[in-house]
Amino acid sequence: MLKLTGVAALCLTAAAVSFAAPDRAVAAPIGPHAESCENGGPAVIARVSGLKSHGGTVRVQLYAENEKTFLEKRQYLQRVDVPVKAGAMDICVPVPKPGRYALSVRHDVDGNGKTSRSDGGGFSGNPKVSLGDLIAKRKPDLHDVAFTVGSQPRVVPVTLRYVQGLSFKPIGA
Repeated sequence: MLKLTGVAALCLTAAAVSFAAPDRAVAAPIGPHAESCENGGPAVIARVSGLKSHGGTVRVQLYAENEKTFLEKRQYLQRVDVPVKAGAMDICVPVPKPGRYALSVRHDVDGNGKTSRSDGGGFSGNPKVSLGDLIAKRKPDLHDVAFTVGSQPRVVPVTLRYVQGLSFKPIGA
């Protein structure tokens, strides 16, 4: 039997840990449905990054891949609101069954529940959205933002964008 000591054992242990958890750069999923992601059922982990401040709330809405209901009022399948925490946030959103879905995310900076110019937003797939798109209320192409969820939780990155001058872009971009 091979016996490892000192630095060799430490390096081997660190390597084993990095292979065991390849996609976990952020803390455990949060939100009222966190157990859906921890227990391994069909779910989405919305990995929200690019928050411009550490106040307010983040709202994640899950939509079916359906042009008629995507982004329509009260047509979401699931909505999760969580208070903002420092850094990127992994927010668990359960899905009804494996299939194709899309996410919209909004950062309500002041937490008042009303949309204002200071609030940010984003979508799964991180499509480019212009200030003109916002003003004209044009939706991103559903095919650009849809993703597939299987029988296990799926990590979906969303980078938030904010109005900056005459642009709608990620902070610092």
